[in-house]
Amino acid sequence: MNLILETDRLLLRPLELSDTEDIFAMDSNPAVHKYLWQKPAQTIDESVKVIEYVQMQYERNKIGRFATILKDTNEFIGWTGIKFVHDHIENGNTNFYDYGYRLDEKFWAKGYATEASVAWLQYGFNKIDIKLMNAYTHSQNGASNHILKKIGMTSIEDYLDKDSVFWKWWQMENPKDN
Repeated sequence: MNLILETDRLLLRPLELSDTEDIFAMDSNPAVHKYLWQKPAQTIDESVKVIEYVQMQYERNKIGRFATILKDTNEFIGWTGIKFVHDHIENGNTNFYDYGYRLDEKFWAKGYATEASVAWLQYGFNKIDIKLMNAYTHSQNGASNHILKKIGMTSIEDYLDKDSVFWKWWQMENPKDN
């Protein structure tokens, strides 16, 4: 996959195996997983498998989660991007586009998630011509819920997952279709 997106402060590029240590550092942090099923990574092999899975999505769907890098320092801050969900059911849905992100804790509350989100929505709506973008967040994740609202997504409903945890289902229609 040779797609690269840029914002004022960020470079968004495909995940590479060279990102393994950074992914593991982020995903082994319990704070990062507070609203993500509370299952931090235990081994670096888990991070390798995540990257390989995402790389398969690039080949199959021509899109996926991307490494998110600070342009000024070349630091890996997390991943952001659009994923086509077709391998499981979420809130009764499958075969849908999902926007998501995960940032390392030291990069929270600096506007990076919002900046990347705006870029990804523009790309998804204008270049891929996605008609409806979805997202889902833990209902108590105030920061992520705030960001999704701020970028123009609408909370459609709250739903219970298989573990009886409440999540919010978000959607945004392609603005050029209105």
